[in-house]
Amino acid sequence: MAGQTEFVVRFAGEGGQGVVTAAEFVARAATAVGYHALTFATFPSQILGGPTWTQARVARDPVKSPGDAVDILVAFNDYAYQEHRVDVREGGMILLDPSVSPDLAAGERTIVIPFDELAKKTGESRAANMVVMGALSKLINMPLDYFKQFVSARFAGREKVITANHMGLDLGLAEMAETDAIADLGEPDKPGYRQSFIKGNDALSMGALAAGLNFYVGYPISPATPVLLYMERNLVGEGKFAYQASSEIEAIGAILGAGFAGKKAMTATSGPGFTLMGEGLGLAWMAEIPLVVIDVQRGGPATGLPTKTEQSDLMQALSPAHGDSRFPVIAPGSVEECFQAGAAALNWAERYQGPVIVLSEHSLAERAQNIRKPDLGAVKAERRSVYTGSNGYLRYEAAELSPMPIPGGPGAYVANGSEHDPYGDTTHLPRHHIHMTERRFGKLALLGDGSYESKRADASAVLMPWGGSKGSGEEAYALLEAEGVEIGWRYTMFLNPLPPALLEELREKELVLVPELNYQGQFAGVLRSLGVKAEALTQYTGLPFKAGELAQRVKDRLGAGAKQAVKV
Repeated sequence: MAGQTEFVVRFAGEGGQGVVTAAEFVARAATAVGYHALTFATFPSQILGGPTWTQARVARDPVKSPGDAVDILVAFNDYAYQEHRVDVREGGMILLDPSVSPDLAAGERTIVIPFDELAKKTGESRAANMVVMGALSKLINMPLDYFKQFVSARFAGREKVITANHMGLDLGLAEMAETDAIADLGEPDKPGYRQSFIKGNDALSMGALAAGLNFYVGYPISPATPVLLYMERNLVGEGKFAYQASSEIEAIGAILGAGFAGKKAMTATSGPGFTLMGEGLGLAWMAEIPLVVIDVQRGGPATGLPTKTEQSDLMQALSPAHGDSRFPVIAPGSVEECFQAGAAALNWAERYQGPVIVLSEHSLAERAQNIRKPDLGAVKAERRSVYTGSNGYLRYEAAELSPMPIPGGPGAYVANGSEHDPYGDTTHLPRHHIHMTERRFGKLALLGDGSYESKRADASAVLMPWGGSKGSGEEAYALLEAEGVEIGWRYTMFLNPLPPALLEELREKELVLVPELNYQGQFAGVLRSLGVKAEALTQYTGLPFKAGELAQRVKDRLGAGAKQAVKV
């Protein structure tokens, strides 16, 4: 309806048709003039072709999730039309390629626009997306000049391209001359602070660099590859190193060596690659070598759903090595938190002298969003305690933590993957294994500075999402608050160790509901092991939660009093 102050537009078609770039174009053009936007992309795993769709949610106020219903569907083929029409809200609009025959009996609002034919009139066949943008400008009542300004800035110095794209915008708008708008964002209210339009993977990379990362080795794997590409472009200069390895095993071995030599080292991978790194991570835990591994989660097991989102690697992230170990885990819940997590993980690794896991996920990695421009200069870059005394130093004698010798400096550092005595030599004596096990676990107490969010401290029931489900959870919580539902809110990206004060609060609650994108309810299970009365609200479709559906499930649970985890 006109007057609607936000909209969701979805582009659906084949990979290679510009579907992904269309959503990002809308979002970038909107944020350039002061609106807020967030994109979501899902596509098949092949390089080209296959059903692909992306969407952009644009609003006057900050947005936190991809949105529940579609206001405008742009379908480039019949499969896309048939597959996605059900998600278009009542009163929404469907723009169709001429190859698509609309179902006239369905009562849908459809308009057929010859995108490619109109693009050819501009002299630039790739201007089809501009035709779409011109049509959209009418439907959302956004001045065409906003799009033209963005085009002019994006292609500055390429006048022929600018002219063709401007013409495409005009042609698209002309096609909608007799159509009323279905949304009206009104005048944009540009924030009073500098912004960045950025994806989650890039934000993670920026955060790590701000914290002093100087060594990166990675192997390409979806959806973590953009981190490698970012490092190859930006981790340059004296004393810095970025390299593409031949396997995940080589990557973990390389950053082990770098951490051993005193470097701040990191790699990024996804589920299958993370599994291959398990033995190397065990060595980092045993030998107490600082390093960071980013696991950008995708659907699994095995190859699974390599281009869909999921939150199913938590148990593996907590204990990727065999034997007794429990790794620090940080799971950001927004693009802005991705930046914070990249920096925090490097600092945690340096502080406690060991491996740290960052759990991102596909929906965050590929999400583009406008955020407050990160203040790189405000990031605190911690350094490990380094031994500077004389030789004869017992590296592992202390009960908790001791300065780390760096090869080439004073103090021997000879530990391998075997259990060792305080000096670092291999031993099988029970007293040493007891001492070293308690030392390794005891160091986690140094990481109790994680922050958390809290609302309604008095509520006996709490909603506590984690990772990329935060945004949908926040919007669901707002809906519950508006309806007067008695429930509190807790959230942290620091999953292990949990902030001690947060854990105390959770143990006092009668019910903690945990929305998470996996079958087993993994984080809810972790919380139960810590004495929290937690239950999972799970989803395992490869797609994020919808806020409205999640709010309804919370209401159903609070009314039903069921004890088992709720699943779909």
